[in-house]
Amino acid sequence: MSRLLHISSSPRGDESISLGIAETFLAEYRATHPGDTVDHFDLWDGTLPEFGPAAAKAKMTVFGGGVPESEEWDDAVRTFERFDSYDRYLFSVPMWNAGVPYKLKQFIDVVSQPAMVFGVHPETGYSGLLRGKRAAVIYTSAVWGPGLGSEFGNDFHSTFFADWLRWAGITDIQEIRHHPTLTGDYEVEGKLADEQARRVAGTF
Repeated sequence: MSRLLHISSSPRGDESISLGIAETFLAEYRATHPGDTVDHFDLWDGTLPEFGPAAAKAKMTVFGGGVPESEEWDDAVRTFERFDSYDRYLFSVPMWNAGVPYKLKQFIDVVSQPAMVFGVHPETGYSGLLRGKRAAVIYTSAVWGPGLGSEFGNDFHSTFFADWLRWAGITDIQEIRHHPTLTGDYEVEGKLADEQARRVAGTF
């Protein structure tokens, strides 16, 4: 049986488009994977630790072959271990100012540690260590949309996050998108996104 973790990065609760699509995905996933574990990590729930000076120093200690001693580092390790205990991930990711919400960037910076998410070699470079895992990602935006000019913004949102997933070793990735733009039909686009979410969830 698989373990699925939904990592949500919107603080908007019931008003969040990305969370609404995620609920559609999860309802279908539970119906089609009745034996699987499904959990939720709300990045706004206050449990995501800071990664400040002490943790940064500990990270450099690890790079130098030493043993870090830092409460911040221990918090980062625990957050990674929670994340790594799952083999399936659903990320709900609204676009904020052409990028991802800062809480999601904070999560990435907390868990992306040497010998956990990545390895690095002086001759061959980085290697992602999160192999054998799958990710589904819900990308939403209100103004930017595929095919629009830069006057409507730019997508450093999905490009950044998809690159991080691949860098971390997760290559089995499926996307669900909702980009109605300022002139689009929210109801129609919402139905299309929900249909896509159910389709992906059913075989995830």
